[in-house]
Amino acid sequence: MNFKELANSRRAVNFFDPDKDVPESLLKDMIEMAAKTPSSFNLQPWSLMVLRNSEEKMKLRKLAWDQPKVSEAPVTLIVLADRDAWKKGHPFVERNFKEMVSAGSMTEGQHQWFLDACAGLYGANSEKQQAFACKNTGFFAMSLMFAAKSLGLDTHPMDGFDHEGVRKAFNIPENYWIPILLSVGYFKQDKTLMPPKWRKTVEEIVVKF
Repeated sequence: MNFKELANSRRAVNFFDPDKDVPESLLKDMIEMAAKTPSSFNLQPWSLMVLRNSEEKMKLRKLAWDQPKVSEAPVTLIVLADRDAWKKGHPFVERNFKEMVSAGSMTEGQHQWFLDACAGLYGANSEKQQAFACKNTGFFAMSLMFAAKSLGLDTHPMDGFDHEGVRKAFNIPENYWIPILLSVGYFKQDKTLMPPKWRKTVEEIVVKF
């Protein structure tokens, strides 16, 4: 499947087959593919909570407008955006710098420059921290959906949920924002797949001021 076919066939499906599981190996492949997503300074401020247990999915469903797909899909992901993933001392920030040194794209002497650049670009205020986390995690979330489709899986992203309720119910630390929930599985074949929604044309997308 080339990218044009992938983009044209990916759909946000509303009905999942609860009896058709997603093997752990397939889910791992999907996440590993999405992990190639580019991010600002390669800081990768994304994480996932993987819900398979029926009780956990029902707990989430109650906080997500009671959407059946949350519990009917074999897997529902809570996608997390780390607003602290630019800070000095953050384990992935420091590892990222070490990896860049190992790769030869930076030197040990640039450590403070790197930290200052991250702080200035992504940590100057709460708005920048939020934008940094959600923008990059949004790239990752879209990659998850395309990766899933390439592996024969279906998905549905959701932002209709009680953010604070989910954070508290699943003990999610304050530094994480939750951009979306993502159900993953297989479309229930006895349901009707609605026609694709309209999309803006190239002429409508390209603007000039």
